[in-house]
Amino acid sequence: MNWENNVRRVEPYVAGEQPRKQNVIKLNTNECPYPPAPGVETVLHGFDYDILRKYPDPDVSLLVNALAKRHGLSDRQVFVGVGSDDVLAMAFMTFFNSKKPILFPDITYSFYDVWAELHRIPYECQPLDEYFRIRKEDYFKENGGIVIANPNAPTGVLAEVSMLEEIIKANPDSVVIIDEAYVDFGGESCVPLIDKYENLLVTQTFSKSRSMAGMRIGYAMGSEKLIGYLNNVKFSFNSYTMNAAAIAAGTASVEDEEYFQDTVAKVVATRERTKNELSRLGFVFPDSKTNFIFAAHKTVPAQEIFDALRAEEIYVRHWNKPRISNYMRISIGTDEEMEKVICFLEKYLAAV
Repeated sequence: MNWENNVRRVEPYVAGEQPRKQNVIKLNTNECPYPPAPGVETVLHGFDYDILRKYPDPDVSLLVNALAKRHGLSDRQVFVGVGSDDVLAMAFMTFFNSKKPILFPDITYSFYDVWAELHRIPYECQPLDEYFRIRKEDYFKENGGIVIANPNAPTGVLAEVSMLEEIIKANPDSVVIIDEAYVDFGGESCVPLIDKYENLLVTQTFSKSRSMAGMRIGYAMGSEKLIGYLNNVKFSFNSYTMNAAAIAAGTASVEDEEYFQDTVAKVVATRERTKNELSRLGFVFPDSKTNFIFAAHKTVPAQEIFDALRAEEIYVRHWNKPRISNYMRISIGTDEEMEKVICFLEKYLAAV
């Protein structure tokens, strides 16, 4: 039996643990601790389930139009998919078909190398500096494409748009993807550069700041030419990637700007308070502009703290990887949840 000789073998992405128990403190997958906009609930309660017997709009026109209006773009500059993972995977498939390696940081979203391996795309990881910052010079060389998460994950570090523009401008023959999954929590977006650079693709998601990780909505913005190529690949792969309920709920979320801004402000305020408390307890971390903090303790190994938190049913994220094995990524929960975390850490660290 030789059928396994023809199997495409890849090392899959490992998602954060999804505990089955209730009443745990789950701070390991950067979900929003607050519910979606009230309009989302209204839409879903009143949703006409008879619509589900029909195929959804393949162009996702309602949601695309709402997103285009919010970002000051035309409908032909917006692409929607099933979470930004779907959008990014489609972008890898569409734009990275050169024999030259694509470039991305050595410490970043760990799905990038998985997609590269899956699609047989050569890649090179560019090392972040000692402060987990991108060195722009690393991207001033021949390549088949560039992917940069900004703010970066899992570090939370934000790169200046002016520096990213230098990278985009220096690579007119490559598509540059800026993954802005966390930009709403304190970053500056590259969206204003879209009309200036035809090779720029910006991706965002509803999973973080819009509290809709369970609905799976992500989108990309770029020149009409880039979005046209993305749609060509999408319609060659699956015409109906977005279901009817997600389209309706996503549109309702985009239309409630006030709730969106209030939610982001609450998360940011909690993050800043948590930074102060973690510093007091002896943690060090890069300045986060996301909805998480990437923290290491000055004297106690991260693995020990991670295990102690998990035993207390407090879930954070830890990677046993070079350069970051002594760090934990702590998502920002509600004020009450973060107070419980700080209270536990205070007692635990005093006893070790």
